[in-house]
Amino acid sequence: MKKTLITLVFVAATAFMSVASTDALPDTIVLDEISVSAIKQGVSNDDASSTMVSQKDLEQHRIVTVKGVSDLIPNFYMPDYGSRITSSIYVRGIGARMDQPSVGLNIDNVPIMNKDAYDFDLVDIAKVEMLRGPQSSLYGRNTMGGLINVTTLSPMKWQGFRLMAEYGSGNSWKGAASWYHKFNNKVGLSVSAYYTSTDGFFVNQFNGEKCDWERQFSAKTKLEWKVSDKVLIQNVLSASNSNQGGYPYEYIATKTIAYNDTCFYKRFTLSDGLTLRWFTDDFSLSSITSVQYLDDNMTLDQDFRPLEYFTLTQAKKELALTQDLVIKGNDYRNYKWLVGAFGFYKDLDMVAPVTFKDYGINQLIIKNRNDANPHYPIEWESDNFLLNSDFVNRTYGAALYHQSSYDLERWHFKLGIRFDYEYTTLNYHSYCSTGYDVYKIDANTGGKEFYRHTPIEINERNSLSDSFFELLPRLSVSYDLDVDAEANLYASASKGYKAGGFNTQMFSDFLQQKLMGQMGIGASYDIQKIVGYRPEESWNYEIGGHVATLDRKLSADVSIFYIDCRDQQLTMFPDGTTTGRVMTNAGKTRSFGAEASVKYSPIERLSFNFSYGYTNAKFREFNNGKEDFAGKYLPYVPQHTAYIGAIYSQPIKTSWLKSIDFDVNARGIGKIYWDEANRNVQNFYTLLNASVTFDFDVCTLQLWGNNLTDAEYSTFYFVSIGNEFLQRGKPTTLGATLRVNI
Repeated sequence: MKKTLITLVFVAATAFMSVASTDALPDTIVLDEISVSAIKQGVSNDDASSTMVSQKDLEQHRIVTVKGVSDLIPNFYMPDYGSRITSSIYVRGIGARMDQPSVGLNIDNVPIMNKDAYDFDLVDIAKVEMLRGPQSSLYGRNTMGGLINVTTLSPMKWQGFRLMAEYGSGNSWKGAASWYHKFNNKVGLSVSAYYTSTDGFFVNQFNGEKCDWERQFSAKTKLEWKVSDKVLIQNVLSASNSNQGGYPYEYIATKTIAYNDTCFYKRFTLSDGLTLRWFTDDFSLSSITSVQYLDDNMTLDQDFRPLEYFTLTQAKKELALTQDLVIKGNDYRNYKWLVGAFGFYKDLDMVAPVTFKDYGINQLIIKNRNDANPHYPIEWESDNFLLNSDFVNRTYGAALYHQSSYDLERWHFKLGIRFDYEYTTLNYHSYCSTGYDVYKIDANTGGKEFYRHTPIEINERNSLSDSFFELLPRLSVSYDLDVDAEANLYASASKGYKAGGFNTQMFSDFLQQKLMGQMGIGASYDIQKIVGYRPEESWNYEIGGHVATLDRKLSADVSIFYIDCRDQQLTMFPDGTTTGRVMTNAGKTRSFGAEASVKYSPIERLSFNFSYGYTNAKFREFNNGKEDFAGKYLPYVPQHTAYIGAIYSQPIKTSWLKSIDFDVNARGIGKIYWDEANRNVQNFYTLLNASVTFDFDVCTLQLWGNNLTDAEYSTFYFVSIGNEFLQRGKPTTLGATLRVNI
């Protein structure tokens, strides 16, 4: 708490000094960047809680990931832990650690279909728009927490070369090069390449090496072609390759990171999105087609200790196809309409072998067996064996949707509805071939003699399928206030849902229980009952308002919300399990809270930004078979998110230096409960950041520092085999960033 107060006082004092130093400067009008929303949204989001982050703000804060945007948006939290596959997002108490995402992500209008590909670096972002609350009536599955729209820079709006080089703590390097060219008034092309490398910050004490290192490369091309006054074509092709260590999990009992088996995550992605737009006098037709490919491998020392326990590999290849057709009517007096159809197909092939090693065999299997039957002890035939699981998961879906808007003087009404259907199949093969020797203890001498050899052969194959149908309405009404500013009030009610699926993560535990069941110990899963889980559904009720002064010096947004969530997808421990978890529909939750964001520019050279989000999210019903958690706070959801910052620009009257910008800001998060019982918690903490930017004719040089007070905090906590682990946040980091625009 003391560090929190010091940080906030420091930011406030810096802002005060900035104001004091500019008293003599003339007032000028500051024009915000005009936000052009995604194809389905229109030109404004006056009936929803939304935040737009401009290219200038993104570059000022050196943001190249969705994870970085979470610093600036209230009630939006994307923790940095594990590796890039752990792309957990929490908004207003809605979130997920595994399987289906709760927030949708679109890049240049193309939906990213796999949450495992959410965490990536992207240079030359023109803007990021975050819509909070369910967006399911227009976007369907997995947008019950909101939607993130990312738009990259257009070669029709900017031409030339863009170069970026950065070096920071942890021997961290970043470099990017982009070329933007407009051949004529009809065709533009951009090509960009990006590379980043870091040695990391956390040492594995077992081998003395950094464990959170990373190497990443990506490339992108964007073609825009104005075929005629009525036809536009845009194609975005991108590829990325990432290789990292990750998983700097600290064993709480020893306060050290120490594990003996290799951990890494490798990922290759390829995506192509084609957007066609045709304009007529009465309507516009947009077609958005995408092909997405993901090939990754996550390998873990699953016990995260220097013991020969067991390791896990999860390697998958996924191909996804999407097609969205949107017909939008031109404004007819006070009525606007939109209809659309969406379809997708995903084909996922995955292997997930678990290797049991000597210590794990003894602790998890032999010890339990010998305790149950000490007169006939056993010994395993080898010091390791495999539990193999192979999966083929195919999913396709189709949807029809419509939205109507009607304006009645100051009143604006909007109704949306979507019919969403999804069908999914799972073909699995789980197998294991091993065995053990049984010995007999002589009752008189206590000696041990060989009794028999018992082979274990498991070979399980099956095909499962499920289907889901959802009706997703949204209703909103807004009213323009009669004041000397652009201001309105709104209210909305909307339904959201997160898709159901299959528990591929639990098959190794199913095999383990099957193996132990053949030995006469433990319990067994009824795989038909726990392998699948249903969609999660919610109703979001919201009221709020937006205001912007006519001179654009001040803008503010406020909202309050209530969310009723049913069939909550939660992680549980099934009967008989020893190490595993499964996703199941176990409970009901409710969330309520508020959000506020303010931008204020009293003069041209000075701006303030403030955002705050509060979420109170609790279980209404949840019993995991061992404990009742009704009334407890949801784990991993921050109760408070806050951001405050000030930027001051000082002109310099020289031929080679234009200005010097000073930026100081603080981000606060917490408290966060780490378990359903609310026994472990990360209290509210703040991170103080600052930078100085020198603006030259064709380049800028930024010197920056993050977490300047070296605050200690955790970004993740979990329990494995009864042992507690956490991941600590990064310490103080310093660096320099050079940008060149020619």
